[in-house]
Amino acid sequence: MKLYLSSKRDASLLRRHPWIFSGAVNHLDGDPEAGETVEVHSSKAKWLARAAYSPESQIRARVWTFDPDEAVDEAFFARRLQAAREYRERLGVWSQDACRMVHGEADGLPALVVDRYGAYLSCQFLSAGTERWKKVIVNELSKIPGIKGIYERSDADARRREGLELSDGVLWGEEPPEDLVIHENGLAMRVNLPGGHKTGFYLDQRENRLAVDGVAAGAEVLDCCCYSGAFGLRAAKAGAKSVLFLDDAAGAIELARANAALNGLADDPRLEFQVGDMFTVLRKFRDARRSFDVIVLDPPKFAATHGQLLRAAKGYKDINLLACKLLRKNGTLLTFSCSAAMTPEFFRTIVAEALTDAGRTARVVRSFAQAPDHPQALNFPEGYYLTGLQLAISN
Repeated sequence: MKLYLSSKRDASLLRRHPWIFSGAVNHLDGDPEAGETVEVHSSKAKWLARAAYSPESQIRARVWTFDPDEAVDEAFFARRLQAAREYRERLGVWSQDACRMVHGEADGLPALVVDRYGAYLSCQFLSAGTERWKKVIVNELSKIPGIKGIYERSDADARRREGLELSDGVLWGEEPPEDLVIHENGLAMRVNLPGGHKTGFYLDQRENRLAVDGVAAGAEVLDCCCYSGAFGLRAAKAGAKSVLFLDDAAGAIELARANAALNGLADDPRLEFQVGDMFTVLRKFRDARRSFDVIVLDPPKFAATHGQLLRAAKGYKDINLLACKLLRKNGTLLTFSCSAAMTPEFFRTIVAEALTDAGRTARVVRSFAQAPDHPQALNFPEGYYLTGLQLAISN
């Protein structure tokens, strides 16, 4: 099967960007099925890549390989998965309780996500190509020493854009226990593989959460969109005067409570848990003139696409403006965006405008990105999705 690009639409592939959009396709030679491998050619019939075809997606094909001598077969997936694991071993994270093993395009396996939580793997197959090769991938993953079970969490909207139904459940081995516990930098955390966010936990913030340790002692801390409570619990362990955990989901607050107990903080009078909409609660705090020394803003994705970016920018500005008004002099703001459409430069602009409108000034203590086991590929900027800032409020 062959896919031919329209004239002058091969520039991104020559830069080794792995996506081919529907508008770049001139015609097909054959009638490939969803997920089938196609040979990609330029308008002048020059071979460019081998890719997985997706007839219902705007991303019409995702490149498996740019090497004309590399076949896409079982051995291909064995090599790519082995290389992904060896990279994490070199980073030193594979020996930890939990890490990301496969991060899609950056690991040469587009639209595949694999996270390890102890003896269990949690996977997302988010394209027609990964769906077609799912059995092969699972078979290779089952060979990893020490793995007891493989669970699928292919419940993201990306599946629908590929014309695929949402899918979850055990793919191989044992079902993960409900009381699965991992350890991250000295904290014990419960992970809910079947029902938690993403694949069960936000592993991408592992290193960023350590920033709390240096600012929390004696501080009054607000952890917004706390989910499992990892930022706030670090603050409590670092000697915070008080920590308020805020989330709009009652289940998240219960998980944060459970994690507090797991870390010896059950019934700790310093901890307060509140279910509520972040925008509403922050405005109420502003009106009540409540203030904090440290605020963490780690909201869910506001913009899934570039088309949603301007509306998302308003949301990011609103919460950062409110946080800036709630922070005391010499306070600390840890603020994040997990939208790939949001560039670090644009995020800085939004936060700067929020500071100006709040009448505050600040220094940038550090910039944040996703953990290194969620690698960024220079040929795939879309994979750089987590950005953040630590700000020291000056006035």
